[in-house]
Amino acid sequence: MLKRSFDFFMAGIFMILCWPLLLFVAILVKVDSKGPVFFTQRRIGKGDKEFLMYKFRTMALGTPEVATDQLTNSAQYITGVGYYLRKFSIDELPQLINILKGDMSIVGPRPALYNQHDLRWERNKRGLSELTPGLTGWAQVNGRDDISLEDKVRLDAEYLTNKSFLFDLRIIGMTMFHVAEGSGERR
Repeated sequence: MLKRSFDFFMAGIFMILCWPLLLFVAILVKVDSKGPVFFTQRRIGKGDKEFLMYKFRTMALGTPEVATDQLTNSAQYITGVGYYLRKFSIDELPQLINILKGDMSIVGPRPALYNQHDLRWERNKRGLSELTPGLTGWAQVNGRDDISLEDKVRLDAEYLTNKSFLFDLRIIGMTMFHVAEGSGERR
C-alpha cells in the first residue's frame, strides 16, 4: 500500500512539474518524423496480464515489434530525435500514465513484451510475475539491454528477495545517475 501511494504521488507530481518538457518533446517527435507522437506496445504486467505501455515514439513506422536488442540493426529504425530521447530515457516518461493507472510501479522488473515467451516463462517459474513491472528496476541499473536474459531474471529475483522502500530509493538514485550521464542509450 505504501509503495502504491508513493508511486501515485510521485508520478502525479512529476507529471505536473514536467508537462512543459512533455509538450516540447511531443512537438519534437511530431516534427522529426512521420507518425504518432506516442507509441503503445503490448506488455506483460502483474499476474502475467497484458496492458498497453506508453512511450514517446523513437523509431520509424514499420519497425518490427520485438525487443530492441533482438533487432539486427536497430540504429536504422531510430529517428533523429529518438536517439536523444532514448539516450536520456526521456522516451520512457509517458509511462508515468501507466504508473498512475496502476499498470506499473516506479521500481520493478521491466515489463516483458507480450511475445518475449522465454522471459515470461523464466519470470513465471521464479514467481516474478507477481511483481508490478517498473519504470526502472534492479536489472536496468545493472546492465539493461547489455546483459543476458538469465542475468536479467537473476537480478529481478534479487529485487524480489530484497524488495523494500529503501532498496527502491537506491534503485531510483542509481537510475537518476545513469540518466544524467546519458548511459541509457539503447541501440
